[in-house]
Amino acid sequence: MRTHPFLLINPRSGGRRPSAEELAAAARERGIEAHLLQPGEDPRELVLRSHAEIVGVAGGDGSLAAVAAAALELEAGFVCVPFGTRNHFARDIGLDHREPLAALAAFDAGGERRIDLGRVGDRLFLNNVSIGAYAKLVHRRERHRRRGEALARAKALLAVARRRHRIHFRVDGEELVARVLLVGNNRYELDAFTLGARPRLDEGELELRTAAGWWPPSSWERRSAPRFRIELPGTRVRAAIDGEPALLEPPLELESLHGALRLLVPERETERTTTGGAMRDDPRVTEGEQELDR
Repeated sequence: MRTHPFLLINPRSGGRRPSAEELAAAARERGIEAHLLQPGEDPRELVLRSHAEIVGVAGGDGSLAAVAAAALELEAGFVCVPFGTRNHFARDIGLDHREPLAALAAFDAGGERRIDLGRVGDRLFLNNVSIGAYAKLVHRRERHRRRGEALARAKALLAVARRRHRIHFRVDGEELVARVLLVGNNRYELDAFTLGARPRLDEGELELRTAAGWWPPSSWERRSAPRFRIELPGTRVRAAIDGEPALLEPPLELESLHGALRLLVPERETERTTTGGAMRDDPRVTEGEQELDR
């Protein structure tokens, strides 16, 4: 038997008002079971054990995919509460990233939208998967953080910027060379300098972009399809999935899971267009910043 709504809060994602404890208290006042994620806990397993009909996550972009995967398994509605630094996904679905408490309304007064998920192997993603320079940036950032070093983000960026390594790979049998490879869950408004919003999250398409340059890329090549097969040398490849470090085994099989996720948003947001729709006052941010967001 399923129980009441469940919200998982990543207290390491916020660093702003309200605090994680204040957000949990506000959720409980609405009758939502709220749990603050502790080090070593598995978000997916916590959500699966809740057996909730509506599950939510308060965190940055890197916190969302595991809970979305559990929502898919439970056939539950999914609620995103913006609680990170950049909150790209929250912005793309039309939420005000400055008002995490307002997003709680989706639990009891939410409109439902069907949106796509991306999958690479057995991993799901909501935003994108990257390989090459950006992925190395993310892995170096984590290495510095584990060592307890200050300015981890800047140190990682400096180390990667000094190298000019290119990756050789095949996409659906075609040989390509690039320094950066990015596969987005639907199409990004992307130019040489910025990673912008996604006009839609329900087109059932992956967008693959490659760039030969770095900071900013000198040019982008793009293609879109419901699925891609990417072949790379070696037995493992360093990647970043929604801005989090990952090790993947090639060949990489990526596909769009069209309309797989039951997204719930507050009623006032259901008029927006991205099956969602990005907030129009969003400042555009650089690709490097996006990859470093948690």
